[in-house]
Amino acid sequence: MTAPINRIPPEILVLIPDFWDRRERDQDIIALTHVCQAWREVFISRPSLWTDLNCVCTNKALVYLERSKSSPINLSLQRNYDLTPHNPFFQFVPHVVGRLGSLSVDGLSWLLENTGTHHSSLAPLLEDMAIDSNHGFGEERKPTLAPTLFDGDLSSLRKLELRHIRTELPWRNMVSLTVFTLIGALVSVSHLLVFFENTPLLREVGFHATVLISDVKNGRLVSLAHLKRMDIVCGRSSILLDHLLIPAGACLMIEVDLPSPLIDARPPKFLENLGNLLNFTTIQLYGEGASSRMRFTGPNGDVLMSPITSRVDQSYLSLESLTQFDTSKTKELKIIGVYPSPHNPPYQVLLPMKDLRTLTLSECMSPQIFIQALDPSLSPLGVVICPQLEELVIKHCRAIDIRDLIGVAAARTLRGAKLKSVWILSGCGTVYPQAYVLELEKYVSHVKCSHGIGWTGDGGDGDTGMGTEGGDEIL
Repeated sequence: MTAPINRIPPEILVLIPDFWDRRERDQDIIALTHVCQAWREVFISRPSLWTDLNCVCTNKALVYLERSKSSPINLSLQRNYDLTPHNPFFQFVPHVVGRLGSLSVDGLSWLLENTGTHHSSLAPLLEDMAIDSNHGFGEERKPTLAPTLFDGDLSSLRKLELRHIRTELPWRNMVSLTVFTLIGALVSVSHLLVFFENTPLLREVGFHATVLISDVKNGRLVSLAHLKRMDIVCGRSSILLDHLLIPAGACLMIEVDLPSPLIDARPPKFLENLGNLLNFTTIQLYGEGASSRMRFTGPNGDVLMSPITSRVDQSYLSLESLTQFDTSKTKELKIIGVYPSPHNPPYQVLLPMKDLRTLTLSECMSPQIFIQALDPSLSPLGVVICPQLEELVIKHCRAIDIRDLIGVAAARTLRGAKLKSVWILSGCGTVYPQAYVLELEKYVSHVKCSHGIGWTGDGGDGDTGMGTEGGDEIL
């Protein structure tokens, strides 16, 4: 009787390896060819299954080259393969360069510095290349990647990643490149600008642990018309951003110099270069040490900024740094793990946010400082802060005195700036007395208080505005 597996049409059977992890499918594909003669013919007849070469075994590589026919091949050269310049594999490399679809080189410095020997031929099919010298951040040990790689013509390349190497960008003919990543490098801004001018289709750009050298005169601008995302996880980002026209719709992740009264590496000095920094509608500030960051979201894209240094007071500065930007169109502000300075209340930060609708305080040690800033009766400026504010959310913060909220809500209602929603969410069982919640509801359309972090009170008579009895949630 015919086995059910044999009823699968060959054209369906041969597609099964497409659903495997490509990094681990090598031995499994070989095993399939050993099941029976019919299966062997089916799987050997599909050239794209035999395109991944790692050159560990020269004979195996030759078999794969034969079975892959004319399909583009994916070549991986790694240090742990114990390759030497005299490996038999390199005798036929020049003959297959024209079939390279992707190339990954990891830790073979002698190969990188002698690219003219092995990779001087044209590679018209090459779309993906990743090169890592594996020499870390010591500049003196990094090999130099010659500009004669593939005769300097990478017109077919779509994705390029360079790690810990030295190279004189740009190479010529990179008109198809869409993704570029540079890690652990020393590069001048002038070289990058020429590189960008020769890569008009770039969509994703990343600089990580890269030292940027400023050598460009003010006023020079290069447009990245197709950019969708740029990550600059290195210092002095503004010396590059000051010379780029970033289109609306792009997402930027920028590492900035903190602490500082002003952000020295703010993106960029001339904000009109960034179309998506205008009219951003959501701001998120994240504290908690090295993970501190600022995220700006607008109708046209995101900007995410992270500090380089980690200091206790950096979260104060990241909050105050908002005064550098136009926040008049901001509708939502999220402050997460940021501790405002008691010596500099956030009046100046909140004052320009005349269109703010939602304020979220999460994991903040001193939420009452923000609450007091919203109280027009306490305002030293004599105005209502955030007059359009409708929703106040307090999540996982130190427990607050709900009577402060009652005072704020009453004062804002009196000034025609009534809150529509207040939500207090914590953890560990604190429950607010129902009488105070009912009082708050006189001035707020919807109030939700859920059990939260315990609070020891003021050390006096214990009347802190919080109780220890009641249900998990009072509406």
